[in-house]
Amino acid sequence: MKCTKDYFNSYFQQVNQSIVEMRSLLSSLLHLFYPHACEGCGTDLTSSEEILCLTCQEKLPRTGYQHYPANPVAKIFRGRADISHAMAAYYYRKASLLQSLIYQFKYHNRRDVALQLGRQTGYMLLQSKWLHEINCIIPVPLSKARERHRGYNQAALLAAGIAAVIKKPVISHVLTRESYRSSQTNKNRILRWENVEEAFSLQQAHVIRNQHVLLVDDVITTGATTEACCQVLLQEKVNVSICCLAYANHS
Repeated sequence: MKCTKDYFNSYFQQVNQSIVEMRSLLSSLLHLFYPHACEGCGTDLTSSEEILCLTCQEKLPRTGYQHYPANPVAKIFRGRADISHAMAAYYYRKASLLQSLIYQFKYHNRRDVALQLGRQTGYMLLQSKWLHEINCIIPVPLSKARERHRGYNQAALLAAGIAAVIKKPVISHVLTRESYRSSQTNKNRILRWENVEEAFSLQQAHVIRNQHVLLVDDVITTGATTEACCQVLLQEKVNVSICCLAYANHS
């Protein structure tokens, strides 16, 4: 019975991934031939719209977590990391428009998509009561090999988009990732933690010592990667708050 369930779970995951890849491919082709078309529905964008039309923007599943201190993302880190605040802009759902957008900026060089989603996240952060506490923004780093292969760090692009709105500096050189072991996809909490434990370190820590940093990433699931970053930052008397683009609740 378990084997049958595992088989169907694996099958549906592959189907969902195929849908996302097809949607991303079609969207990329649409953008190539019609660069001013909405990534969601293909309609022409107005001069005030970017990447998505207003209708598709409204369809993205916003969390509203910036208004609620005890939100599910903040609860992930209770007893694990002494963070100050946490939020996610959107809910991550499989085979959704948001998953397709994330797939595009992670694997199809759509840096403009990441920057725009970062800006939208920044506008949500402006609604929080704790933004004034933040001194700077730090993106969750990729390993040097991984960043060379991709050509950029998607978290850094999101951070740049956020920074353009909230007017806080991005500091990318302090937190570094020593190695890339394997993808976090399809790993449970324990395996994810083992995969990133001792993977991060600080360079020139004095730059952020006694500061309050906003740690930025794309998708948070179990929080293992983010927690590993927090533990390194907290050792240097740094206050840490967390902002991710999307929250994937797989419980």
